[in-house]
Amino acid sequence: MTEIPTTESAFVSPEEEAAFERVQADAVATGRAMSSGEYLAGILAAAQLDTAGTPRKLPADLWPEVDPVVVQEIWDRACVVAWRAAQFASSAWLHRDRLEAVRGQLAEAGYEAMARSVQRSLRVVVPGSGVHPADGESGRGH
Repeated sequence: MTEIPTTESAFVSPEEEAAFERVQADAVATGRAMSSGEYLAGILAAAQLDTAGTPRKLPADLWPEVDPVVVQEIWDRACVVAWRAAQFASSAWLHRDRLEAVRGQLAEAGYEAMARSVQRSLRVVVPGSGVHPADGESGRGH
């Protein structure tokens, strides 16, 4: 015969409750991360085909003449750079301090053209204080 738990035996300690909440939060966050990963994999697959032009070109897109380890290293690096670039592009004003720091590092290292490029991007999306983007436009009666 199965014993029916009493109020006393069904009591859960605060430690057990905290552990359960932690496990539950971990499972939910992991599920979200996995879902996001699947989403990103689909975006990457779409981008790969979109840039290759046709599915017939995908096998050639794998560069069979290059060491697969090297191709993977290049792919991994390109994904990281593309992801960070997308973050900067989608909300550069949120990343202005980081972009300015990177610009300074490039200039200090002697990469002047790259530093100027970052500076230009900053000016386009994050105008200086008190400057409205339309301030530089010509009038034409508007």
